[in-house]
Amino acid sequence: MKEDYKNLTVNPCKMCMPMGAVNALYGIKGAMTILHGSQGCSTYIRRHMATHYNEPIDIASSSLTEQGTVYGGEKNLIIGVENLIKLYNPKVIGIATTCLAETIGEDIVRISKTFKETHSESNVELIPISSPGYGGTQYDGFCRALRAVVENLDLDDTKNKKINIVTSLISPADARRLKEILNSFNIDYILLPDISENLDGIHKINYERLPSHGTSIEEIKMMAGARATIEIFSFVNDENSVGKYLEDNFGVENYRVNIPRGLRDTDKFLEVLSKVSGNLVPEKYRDQRGRYLDAMIDSHKYNSEGRAVIYGEPDFVYSISRMCLENGVMPVLIASGEKCPSLKEKLEEEVRELGSRLFVHKYKIIDEADFKDIEKYSVDFEANVMIGNSDGRRIEEKHNIPLVRAAFPIHDRVGGQRIMSIGYEGSLNLGDEIANVILGRKERSFRENLYDELYKGEKVSQLDNQKISIEEKTKTHPCFSCSSAHKYARMHLPIAPKCNVSCNYCLRKYDCPNESRPGVTTEVLSPKEAFEKYKYVKNKMDNLKVIGIAGPGDSLANFDEVKETLTLIREYDNEVTFCLSTNGLMLPFYAQQLIDLGVTHVTITMNAVDPTITAKVYKYINYLGVTYTGIEGTQILLNNQLSGLKYLTDRGIVCKVNIVMLKGINDYHIEEVVKKVKEYGASITNIMQMIPVKGSVFENMPLVSNKEIKDLRDKCKEHLSQMYHCKQCRADAIGLLGDDQSLKFRKEEKNHTLLKFAVVSKSGMVVDEHFGHATEFYIYEYKDNMPMFLEKRNVEKYCNGKEVCEEEVDKFEKIANMLYDCDGVICLRIGEEPTKKLRNLGIDIFMTYERVEVAVAFAAEDILSGKKSKSILNVK
Repeated sequence: MKEDYKNLTVNPCKMCMPMGAVNALYGIKGAMTILHGSQGCSTYIRRHMATHYNEPIDIASSSLTEQGTVYGGEKNLIIGVENLIKLYNPKVIGIATTCLAETIGEDIVRISKTFKETHSESNVELIPISSPGYGGTQYDGFCRALRAVVENLDLDDTKNKKINIVTSLISPADARRLKEILNSFNIDYILLPDISENLDGIHKINYERLPSHGTSIEEIKMMAGARATIEIFSFVNDENSVGKYLEDNFGVENYRVNIPRGLRDTDKFLEVLSKVSGNLVPEKYRDQRGRYLDAMIDSHKYNSEGRAVIYGEPDFVYSISRMCLENGVMPVLIASGEKCPSLKEKLEEEVRELGSRLFVHKYKIIDEADFKDIEKYSVDFEANVMIGNSDGRRIEEKHNIPLVRAAFPIHDRVGGQRIMSIGYEGSLNLGDEIANVILGRKERSFRENLYDELYKGEKVSQLDNQKISIEEKTKTHPCFSCSSAHKYARMHLPIAPKCNVSCNYCLRKYDCPNESRPGVTTEVLSPKEAFEKYKYVKNKMDNLKVIGIAGPGDSLANFDEVKETLTLIREYDNEVTFCLSTNGLMLPFYAQQLIDLGVTHVTITMNAVDPTITAKVYKYINYLGVTYTGIEGTQILLNNQLSGLKYLTDRGIVCKVNIVMLKGINDYHIEEVVKKVKEYGASITNIMQMIPVKGSVFENMPLVSNKEIKDLRDKCKEHLSQMYHCKQCRADAIGLLGDDQSLKFRKEEKNHTLLKFAVVSKSGMVVDEHFGHATEFYIYEYKDNMPMFLEKRNVEKYCNGKEVCEEEVDKFEKIANMLYDCDGVICLRIGEEPTKKLRNLGIDIFMTYERVEVAVAFAAEDILSGKKSKSILNVK
């Protein structure tokens, strides 16, 4: 059997869509189905439905042969319908197409009309259903069949007091529970389809060839006059929606609700029933709800360890995912074979929020999935429970991930038709089963995990191999190996502008090309720009061995950019060493992802291990969107730094701890810091002198001397290796330690790459505005002697104000930082002070009143010629 199918059932024949149609039609009283296709199609569907429902399933076939395929199968279909009438005398015959009938273009709507015209003596209702297996999933077939039923019957729009209930694909047991709930509200309802008895009947001595239960044709015809429709679907499209059809054509108000699984969706369902019926929610459901809440509390401590894979039809997947989320089970993979992009839209925020609380950041929500996807992500995301149909059993057996069977089809167990999972009681039962699977797997694997942890085995050997690989890379890392500092180069990529802590010795709003200290850069790059720059520098610098990310803010406050950058570079260069610096606040969240990205060296800045001392160093920390000050904030920071350090070092990652020596604040405490980080696995510490920054809180603090730093390093060397050769590099440093070539490469890039200009213009047509009045710039590129418009930029600062940069920057600073990648500014007029500042940043100034394209071309030629006149007057 194939496993690379899109329909999430064992389906090498692509028969899911017609199978969905048959499931729907079995909920109609006196209905039969004829499949317009080969005999094998009906045999296949009967086998699948029979093994799930454990009931005899009668499906006819038009038995298309080679001749019918070539010349058309109309004759076969008409004969098949005639035989069905003779043998079964059904009230309804659903004509469902298969791939074969659809491929040869059979018009079953026309054939149905022809049959009625030529068989006027027959009272049977014919329902044509287009259901090619290649065209969709079981869900599509189910929805199309229900819509076809109401579209092809002569509905009676005489007003009545009934309520239409149209259900998604649920079990017979769920259908019975649904009817029980409806009856408790005293609702006079029409349930479509009603599979509660036909597909889970009682034992009878005599076999009934036709479904004797289900929704009658007479009831279906009354749906057009009903008071309202409640459609229990989450993703049915308008074309296949029964409720939408009745609303648009007969004015029947339509309420759409999710399958009532879990607390929220059951609450909502009962609320809608109360609204349409005018009756209060029966008291018994208050008790059931309370019991379910108690069960949720009982299992929450186990559920928090759940990493669930949920797959199947979209309505099933959505309702189970919401139930898992509210019970604290983290869905690491949510997958549907249906094309359903809105599945991710509806669930993304909830999944991300729970993942943040549980420190789980690897998850996927995918549609049009197959079991190759499901198997891959189940293993990659370390799932410990799967929820779906029995076709996941191969993954269960292969990877020892237990499967909760809760959806159609279930072939390898009995009782699939009796699984009841809706309402409070159904949700309680299913929730208990999921929690018990999680708990059971934990109990079974307990001894195995202890063995792996305490005894050397294959996993330990793999870790040893990883450590050997990292040790080899350490030999060529100039910061971690003093002997390499003058042999091998490193390159810092300034892709991380945001920061989540405010250090009293730091002020990052300055971007000076001539200042060398951490947190300074002349530009902030996007991941793609950083990748292109790496390729350029690597081509020029053979000894470049290390890529580092050290700001200008905190790398883990910009993790999306870090991930994209490292992924791009790793795909290009598998040998380069990845290094990253961080304050450690978000390290527990991203430590494993850093390892997965291939980061082998991490530097954490820790200035104290006593929260009281740390509180003197930081103004505030911003943790998960909340700003903390004082000991409360520094305790969070310290806990995360130490736990992140331990996680990394336990997995073989080489960690360095930077400590800024602050006179009178932490100088007497640093030895304790070194001892503590050694306990947590750090390989080396780097005690650094503070660099005073004008405008920072500590700008006037007296500095420790070089001798004091050396003496402290010598003292701490007894506990842990010390770094003596640190140069406190910029966030965009390139080259050997102490020989920063970043400015050189930036100039080279200007000479060898495209030129960019920022144009000040009111209209976008002519250079007609003073620089000081600019609120936006037109950015032009000069390429192949041709000016080309790129984009429009509003005045803004990448630092984004007080939360990141301590204080708001003035207008010029915003503009200067926005134009970091431009070679020139073209404007009508500009003052002396901004001219001076822009030129200090390496940006040329051109003044003119001329068409934009002409001005850009003249400015570019001026730069390329080497004249650099700095201004343009009366350009012709």
